[in-house]
Amino acid sequence: MTDSHTEALQKALAHPLTGTDFPKLGRKYEGKVRDNYTTADGKRVIIATDRISAFDRVLGTLPLKGQVLGFAAAWWFEKTKHIAPNHVLSVPDPNVLVARECQLVPVEMVVRAYLTGTTSTSIWVHYEQGAREFCGHRLPDGLKKHQKLAQPILTPSTKAAKGDHDVSASREEILKISGMPAADFDRAAEIAMALFAEGQRVCAERGLILVDTKYEFGKTPEGDIILIDEIHTPDSSRFWYERTYAERFQAGQDPESFDKEYVRRFLAAQGFRGDGPIPNIPDEVKIEAMRRYIEAVEQITGDAFVPDVQEPKERMAKNLRAAGFDA
Repeated sequence: MTDSHTEALQKALAHPLTGTDFPKLGRKYEGKVRDNYTTADGKRVIIATDRISAFDRVLGTLPLKGQVLGFAAAWWFEKTKHIAPNHVLSVPDPNVLVARECQLVPVEMVVRAYLTGTTSTSIWVHYEQGAREFCGHRLPDGLKKHQKLAQPILTPSTKAAKGDHDVSASREEILKISGMPAADFDRAAEIAMALFAEGQRVCAERGLILVDTKYEFGKTPEGDIILIDEIHTPDSSRFWYERTYAERFQAGQDPESFDKEYVRRFLAAQGFRGDGPIPNIPDEVKIEAMRRYIEAVEQITGDAFVPDVQEPKERMAKNLRAAGFDA
């Protein structure tokens, strides 16, 4: 990351994008990280805010996080559209994506290739507590933290409302909980595994390990299952450096990570695992977290991240109007 990135992050601390209010865009739905507006003509305007979510809680904001997520997601959507159709129509602003409106498929398709994690839903926490089955997958004894699994596994979870906890479960349990058609689940699962294989391939070429990730899907009016939300960003995915993984694993050390695991580990060191008051995240931790985000997306994409440090709400309104929206 360059000195100019550090300067931009420090400047952006003064005006974090905590949320948006564009009532003329349409009906608003607020997720943990994104604000969604459904327009009258059947589009969805998705705004990536600077909110950070972990442990199923909104923990605060990270400077320029929404722009970095938008930058990464737009790149991956374009690079994987030959594998899976997605909802993207246009990207009129660094924080804004215009998409097709879809019916949400009520499951998060989580794919894992390593025994890791710090949250209550993570495979490592379950394994450490003695569980040897996770989402219908049998796990052998004797595995170590951060060890590579024999092959990537699908560990789906329920789509919890904001403030509630996601629940990892097997295919049969998800179908029972959600009531979704088995054919929709199986199609989404098939796409998720194909996307993960492509993500691992691309990351490996760039010296990174795609450790695990989550995908969300929607159903079009025509009945097709398509990729929505985001893909392979440092928010939805875990990335490690390939060159130091083996040495650190053998030494029993945590891998070098690029993603929000840095923030999770900081909070866990304060004794926070998702319940109770959220500790303050100092500015230096926020900037270091974003330094890692930016380094990750630049290494993956091969493109420079160019931040826009204008006041975000005025800039978004201007760019949305230029794209034909009433904002």
